[in-house]
Amino acid sequence: MSYALKAIYRNGAFILQTACDLPEGSEVELLIQAPQIISPPISDAETKKQFLELLVDRMQQNPIPQNAPRFTRDGLHERC
Repeated sequence: MSYALKAIYRNGAFILQTACDLPEGSEVELLIQAPQIISPPISDAETKKQFLELLVDRMQQNPIPQNAPRFTRDGLHERC
């Protein structure tokens, strides 16, 4: 049997936002539905430097073509 429960992840634990009538010790499987999962910030200076160098290198290897369409604010708004 399946149940849909809402929860908030806080301080390493899932805090239920809906009532739950499961027996103590029940095993559950979580399906995370988030609009965007954000990676943790890079705090080590050397790792951050390496990441940024790789990012710039990849950007330089994949330049935007000269004939690429130019987007305007209004044009982008209409695409949503």
